[in-house]
Amino acid sequence: MDRPKEIMLTSPKVLWITGLSGAGKTTIARATQEILRSKGVCTVLLDGDQVRNVVRDETCGHDRANRLKNAYRISRLAKMIAEQGLVVIVATMSLFHEIHDWNRKNLPHYFEIYLKVDLAILQKRDPKGLYHKANRGKESNIVGVHLDIEEPQYPDLVIENNENLEDVSVIAELIVAH
Repeated sequence: MDRPKEIMLTSPKVLWITGLSGAGKTTIARATQEILRSKGVCTVLLDGDQVRNVVRDETCGHDRANRLKNAYRISRLAKMIAEQGLVVIVATMSLFHEIHDWNRKNLPHYFEIYLKVDLAILQKRDPKGLYHKANRGKESNIVGVHLDIEEPQYPDLVIENNENLEDVSVIAELIVAH
């Protein structure tokens, strides 16, 4: 009996896609996941908003301390899943130097992608209406408006995503190629 072909992935086991709200993290992560799955790679997508929703920690707000708490939660989940042999794609803001440092030390084959987008562009996109609410005083603790941005210091890949790309597969292919 023939054994099924095994796909060996020599590239990263944890792809960490980070950037501000509206940068395209989730959309690009999903497109990346589709490409990897089409190549026979087993993947798990951890989206920051979805993890927050699943965990339902009512005490975890959006101030810096609680955002950091949630970021460590996502990092530990990514570690657990990657150690089981799956490729983990993380789409989360988590713009903290200490998180990126922890990830580099603790996540197997960590590969960090920073989606860099001008704040003016993000405010135009504003898919969740966060920037609009922040500018009207109806929302607080918005990174880039109320909270300082800690851009990654040593990203493996920086993608300037200021264009309004209709086909994100170009960016996803770039990530997979690296």
